[in-house]
Amino acid sequence: MNTSVQNQQEAKLSDILLSWYDKERRILPWREDPTPYHVWVSEIMLQQTRVDTVIEYYQRFLRELPDVKSLAEAEEERLLKLWQGLGYYSRIRNMHKGAIQVMEEYGGKIPGTPKELQKLSGIGEYVAAAISSIAFSYPIPSVDGNLLRVYARMTGYEESIRTTAARKVATAYYEEILDRTRPGDMNQALMDLGATICLPNGAPLCEKCPWQMRCEARRAGKEQQIPVKEEKKKRRKEKRTVLRIRLGDRVVIGKRPERGLLANLYELPNAEGWLTEAQAEEACRTLGYEPKAIRKLKPSKHIFSHVEWHMHAFEIEAEERPDASAAENGFFAAEKSALQEAYSIPTAFKAYMDF
Repeated sequence: MNTSVQNQQEAKLSDILLSWYDKERRILPWREDPTPYHVWVSEIMLQQTRVDTVIEYYQRFLRELPDVKSLAEAEEERLLKLWQGLGYYSRIRNMHKGAIQVMEEYGGKIPGTPKELQKLSGIGEYVAAAISSIAFSYPIPSVDGNLLRVYARMTGYEESIRTTAARKVATAYYEEILDRTRPGDMNQALMDLGATICLPNGAPLCEKCPWQMRCEARRAGKEQQIPVKEEKKKRRKEKRTVLRIRLGDRVVIGKRPERGLLANLYELPNAEGWLTEAQAEEACRTLGYEPKAIRKLKPSKHIFSHVEWHMHAFEIEAEERPDASAAENGFFAAEKSALQEAYSIPTAFKAYMDF
């Protein structure tokens, strides 16, 4: 056997991975100054969101709210505006609650152990492990989807990885190989390995993988069959009609309910089903505005985690009706500049926000 190959096979997995990470790691802003607050913000943003999308949001967020105190003191409207476009708005609401807990229960200092971190709103097992290992060098693996996929391929695990049992055995595996002196780097190395080489939804880049000599899936030629995933439930599809009602340079918006989908965010008026032109005009009158001209806009689609909105839309030039008050319906006409600066409009309506 080639000596270098034999040495690689005998070397500790952690040493091989960390050597690779030191040369190939992604340069990300939260890694350059991994304070507990920075790691917390980045990990919450990275849930359900791509890294390249998060970077700009992360940098803007820290400019506005540089520490846990400023986050705790921020008004919800400001937070939702900063979060606009990231989706899953419960994340920022929970982080806000968690920041208040830090100020009130921990004297303004983010705790450093997984047990204490999980007492904060919105922080589960994975995020607690990520913060404690990266910011405090606490020796614990942070097992997310990337690490589950790497585990399954490394060990040839052919059961579904979307189970509690899979997470349990994967965690035990990583606890065994974790580098106790660099636990945060080890976790980030595994994240990079899963995100850039041990890819989902297609062929992994095995020839670039530092662990290729020890991978059971590669050895068995099952790189694309493993990991095994149960089929996700199909999303419910809903038809909706969106009304872009314009009063000169103002646009009609309203605030959504405090609970449910897109809670407390602002929206363009919309209704279930695909309305006809006459029905759209009548809906406009119901809101307190008299239509003067109407035109159809291009259809659009927005995908949430469990539902899809298939939208038709109309732009309506209108004027306020003297015999009706739109405010009673919760809708009002806002200046276009305010839509940019003050009101958080969900990405679901993005296709109709270009005036």
